[in-house]
Amino acid sequence: MSIDPTAQIHPSSIIEEGAVIGAEVRIGPFCHIGPKVRIARGVTLQSHVVVQGICEIGEDTLVHPFAVLGGIPQDKKFKGEETQLFVGARNRIREHVTMNTGTEGGGGVTRVGDDGLFMAGCHVAHDCQIGNNVVVVNNAALAGHCIIEDDVIIGGLSGVHQFVRIGRGAIIGAVTMVTNDVIPHGLVQAPRGVLDGLNLVGLKRRGVARADITALRAAFQMLAQGDGAFQDRARRLGEETESDYVRDIVRFVTAESDRSFLTPGKG
Repeated sequence: MSIDPTAQIHPSSIIEEGAVIGAEVRIGPFCHIGPKVRIARGVTLQSHVVVQGICEIGEDTLVHPFAVLGGIPQDKKFKGEETQLFVGARNRIREHVTMNTGTEGGGGVTRVGDDGLFMAGCHVAHDCQIGNNVVVVNNAALAGHCIIEDDVIIGGLSGVHQFVRIGRGAIIGAVTMVTNDVIPHGLVQAPRGVLDGLNLVGLKRRGVARADITALRAAFQMLAQGDGAFQDRARRLGEETESDYVRDIVRFVTAESDRSFLTPGKG
C-alpha cells in the first residue's frame, strides 16, 4: 500500500493493501478502495464510494456518494480475466454512477477522457471509449464497446446500443434510443433516434466560424438528398470541401464500424 502523507482518509474507509493513493487526495467516510486501484493527486471521493478492480482515477476528479467504479462487466462472456478502467482528469462523477472494466474480447480497457460530467445514475459499460468534455445526463446508459468522441452530450434517460459510435460534438436528446452511428455535430432525438439536423447550438457555443457552420449545413443537405449511397455522398464531400468540420464528418463516415448510420430524416 502507498498512501501519500498529504492524503486525508476518513477512519471508516477501507484501503486494501496494494492501493496507491496520491497527494492531496480526500477520501470521505465508508469508501472501499481495492488493492489494484491508483488514485491520482487531488481526487475527492465524498463518501460511500467503491473503487475496485484494476482502476485508475485521474487528477482532481470528484466522485459523489454511492458511485461504483471498476466493477466487473455485465457481460456473460466475461470469465474473470483481469481488465481495466481508466478515468481521466477533472471528471465530475455524480451519485450512483457505475463504470465497468473492459473484457478480453473488447480490448480489455474501458477508458474515460478528461473534463467529463457523468450525472446521477448513468452507466458506462465494458470497453467503452469516451473522449474529453463529454456530458452524460441522469440515468443515461452506454452499452458495451461504444465510442463517444469529444464534446458529446447524451440526454437523460437515453440508451446507446453496443458498438455504436457517436461523433465529436453531437447531441442526443432526452429519452432517446440510439441504435446506429451518429455523425459528428449531429442532432439526434425521438424515442427511436432520428438524425434530425445539426447541433447548431453547440457549434455556436464553441465559437465555430460562420463559414464552417454554413459548410456543415450544406454538407448535411448533400448527405440527406445527394445521389448514391450514404458513404459515397460522404466521400464526394471530402473531395469538395475546405472545411475541417466537414472533413471530420467524412473521416467518421468512411471509418470502420460495426453499426450502420443514422441518416438524415431516418432512424
